[in-house]
Amino acid sequence: MGDQFLGRRARLLGALGLAAATAAACGGNGIVPAPSTLFTNVNACGAVSGVVTGDAAVVNGTACNGGTAAVALLLMKDKNGKDYGSCSGSVISATAVLTAAHCLHDIGSVTIAFGSREIQAASFSYSPDYDPNRLDSIDVGVVIASSPLGQPIAPILSSRDATVGETVVIAGYGQSGLASAGGTLRAGTVSVTKVGSVFLETGAGVSGSGACPGDSGGPALVSVNGTWAVAGITSTLAGPCVVATNTFLSVRNATVRSFILSKASDAAQR
Repeated sequence: MGDQFLGRRARLLGALGLAAATAAACGGNGIVPAPSTLFTNVNACGAVSGVVTGDAAVVNGTACNGGTAAVALLLMKDKNGKDYGSCSGSVISATAVLTAAHCLHDIGSVTIAFGSREIQAASFSYSPDYDPNRLDSIDVGVVIASSPLGQPIAPILSSRDATVGETVVIAGYGQSGLASAGGTLRAGTVSVTKVGSVFLETGAGVSGSGACPGDSGGPALVSVNGTWAVAGITSTLAGPCVVATNTFLSVRNATVRSFILSKASDAAQR
């Protein structure tokens, strides 16, 4: 499915991947300890519990092993059973995946994938405050799996706010450039440029990695006492994905947090 362009911003539903202007480091197994200060030399794949799968022919994002990651590929079908599109999401509990509302709006079913392994969703829902005609609405959804996911868990950020200038790791299964295909998990780093009560913003281009179609719903991760936590949910971009400003729904917003915990009360927090 193509992008949903609303005004000058676009939703990122499609085939997933990360685009950016400077390469991010990747490698190692499991969640690596996060630096206690602001950083630029980050093991992005380690932050999402992935490992290097080989040389990454991507722009400012590195290919990771989706089979060992806390980031899921979501495959949607419409209410007639036809392929609808794909998104990304974060594993926040044994059975729950956090994603964007616009990925789940008006669909019929969701399949959760990690590498070659697929798990059918038992249920999915999105915030009643989400409005598909507004880019400033509460773009959050939760998918509940029909069986335990068996993946690493990325806690949601509860102890502090993200800060301007802080480096975050973003990850997803979208395109790696304007004309590329998605479906491979990629992760990279970028700096936060704006922190609001509802949204966080980052800028790609020369400053780091950026989201492309298919990365919708994926995480923006920050360092919290040695652990990576989900600070934001990939929502929209303004401009071509290689150099766009990306917008992430903040999980620190009270309405967002309340919805997440109402659907996944066992969600990990940090």
